[in-house]
Amino acid sequence: MSSPDRIEAAGGVVVDLSKRKPRYLLIHRPRYDDWSLPKGKLDRSEKHRDAALREVKEETGLVCEVIAKLSSVKYITPSGRQKRVKYWLMQARSGEFVVNDEVDAVTWVKRSQAITLLTHVHDQAVLVEAHQAVKEIRRQTQNETHL
Repeated sequence: MSSPDRIEAAGGVVVDLSKRKPRYLLIHRPRYDDWSLPKGKLDRSEKHRDAALREVKEETGLVCEVIAKLSSVKYITPSGRQKRVKYWLMQARSGEFVVNDEVDAVTWVKRSQAITLLTHVHDQAVLVEAHQAVKEIRRQTQNETHL
């Protein structure tokens, strides 16, 4: 799936819907000293959705389920290569974070704090889209319970 010109990656926006206001999981990567969304490169012949679930588990320790597909993001890496990341909105079903080679901390934050903490504009845009999807899912769920 990856061409020499473009890196193919996948990731997840993990949301906690147990409170009135949703909270989103951000990761801190010491290698880049940034706050980001969990994501990573596809393994050979791996599908994007499978890679997103795997990367979230590897980086956060959480086993998740996909709630919705989000948009792809394209950008140029610091080394000058094109990168495309396909994202999914996810909810954690089990697991817990343990410090690992790629991630030294995680935090659950509301949308406004997440936007402030996220280092990269492309991550902020994905989070805004995810938050809109959460609002729509909640609206639909509310309508279904009133039928």
